[in-house]
Amino acid sequence: MNGRQIEITRWTSEEFERLVLDGNPRVAVFDCDGTLWGGDAGYGFMAWSLEQGLVSRSATTWMDTRYRGYLAGRVSEVEICGEMVQLYAGLRDEELRAAAARYVSEFVRPRIFAEMAQLVATLGQAGVALWAVSSTNKWVVAEGVRDFGIPAERVLAAEVRVVDGLITSELVDVPTDAAKAVSLKRVGLAHPDAVFGNSVHDLAMLELGRCAFPVNPSPALIEAAAKRGWGYFRPAAVEGEAAAAVGGE
Repeated sequence: MNGRQIEITRWTSEEFERLVLDGNPRVAVFDCDGTLWGGDAGYGFMAWSLEQGLVSRSATTWMDTRYRGYLAGRVSEVEICGEMVQLYAGLRDEELRAAAARYVSEFVRPRIFAEMAQLVATLGQAGVALWAVSSTNKWVVAEGVRDFGIPAERVLAAEVRVVDGLITSELVDVPTDAAKAVSLKRVGLAHPDAVFGNSVHDLAMLELGRCAFPVNPSPALIEAAAKRGWGYFRPAAVEGEAAAAVGGE
């Protein structure tokens, strides 16, 4: 940022909702982790499932090594997101669905942003077609967005092929970075009306939208949004967590 002051509009909850609704969207696309709810459900589910013993010890060791490589910059975003679903090859799809339901109930639903839940509900009631696009595995995403009224067939997420009920290691999709835009175009959404995302990994799909709405943006996304003349919205729950962290120092 070279010490420059970033000038960007931060919307209040009321301004944010009004901007979205005034755009009269027919199609709205949402990232999930950090946008609809707090935290990283992709990594969270992986760590939780390893603790639950869903995969072998050798697979757990391999995944731990790969994730450390990702944190060190030796493994790319798209590689790690794909491997985090390939990890479950050989297990039954229904077993992962059940595990995802347990995880979402305990760890995701309590972190849903109230303002986003209200906005998505309003859009759904108005007949807007709702889509979710995420690099988190589809088992968790499909379960997490169920409460938002987004059907599984409108979820584009990290996914492997399932054959006769068994999970394979064959990747179907890994929507992250530019691949999010590619996935949307593949299903005929080259220019969705409203797109919501929280990180620079959502930038490509945000740029597809007629209207882009950064939500709870990372520093990199704030900088990119400022350059493009976008504003942003920060949910109250995020501000509460930040205030609590400062107060605890």
